[in-house]
Amino acid sequence: MQNETIYILAIESSCDDTSVAVLKNDTMLSNVVASQKIHEEYGGVVPELASRAHQQNIVPITSLALAKANIDKNQLSAIAFTRGPGLLGSLLVGTSFAKSLSLALGIPLIEVNHMQAHILAHFIRAENMKPPSFPFLALTISGGHTQIVKVTNYFDMEILGQTLDDAVGEAFDKSAKILGLPYPGGPLIDKYAVSGNPYAFEFPIPKVKDLDFSFSGLKTSILYFIQKQTTQNENFIEENLEDLCSSIQYTIITILMGKLKKAVKKTGIKRIAIGGGVSANSGIRKALKDAEKALGWTTYVPNFEFCTDNAGMIGIVGYYKYKSGQFAGQETSAKARYHLTS
Repeated sequence: MQNETIYILAIESSCDDTSVAVLKNDTMLSNVVASQKIHEEYGGVVPELASRAHQQNIVPITSLALAKANIDKNQLSAIAFTRGPGLLGSLLVGTSFAKSLSLALGIPLIEVNHMQAHILAHFIRAENMKPPSFPFLALTISGGHTQIVKVTNYFDMEILGQTLDDAVGEAFDKSAKILGLPYPGGPLIDKYAVSGNPYAFEFPIPKVKDLDFSFSGLKTSILYFIQKQTTQNENFIEENLEDLCSSIQYTIITILMGKLKKAVKKTGIKRIAIGGGVSANSGIRKALKDAEKALGWTTYVPNFEFCTDNAGMIGIVGYYKYKSGQFAGQETSAKARYHLTS
């Protein structure tokens, strides 16, 4: 198997993006993502609508991914898919399709933990990306998760700290909603923050033990602050939008970087990799790069295409699992709650 060419078809359907990728060993040949715009009308992801959209998208997206990779389905070595965590209805679509395709083609099936995939996305062979050396610390930040993970090798990971309530992506989106910004609001906060003053408004930093996080209190304090200010001036948000976004983003980044500094001190590991949708945030990327100079860290930031949910990251886990013979049976099932180390 040492010199074998491995073709992995990977499927990601954990939330509201249907994605299929084809990898040749650790090199990505295609990575197709179909986003679902319908959720914008509701201000958040509607699970039932998401699963229906996955059903409509998954066959044409798979055909497109194979065509873009210039690969015939009979050349595939294995099918990798997201088992969890995520929305159960969405996961069921991807899981069922992967199992059926594996059975029809007579090739192995590989189940992947979505959060492990965000971490190992750094190992996709791509321009402008260098994989971290082991061990390293991973900060996984998304709409559903916020974790600091010690990564000893591809499959040996230990959660050092995680959110006790809201995830960081949820904090961004809910803060944006308070400001009257459309869904998804996180990228809009980042956009407006660039032109604002991060010190214009001060929001409290939650006091949480060890390396765990909490963002629900921050969200509440922002809500009360906005309610108070708009009572006095109904145009307060409009007149201060850029400063508000910049101050909110600065507070969230301060929380994340504070915990990372503690994790580095505790473990002695100065290699830091980020992953997950919120790792696309320009402020967080800059804070990490600044830490390289100020603190002597080596930081690893994925290309934008590997930040949000995508099948390429599922495929790279599939590749390493294939090499180590970690295959799933047809009895496998989707898991909405799927612990990183289980």
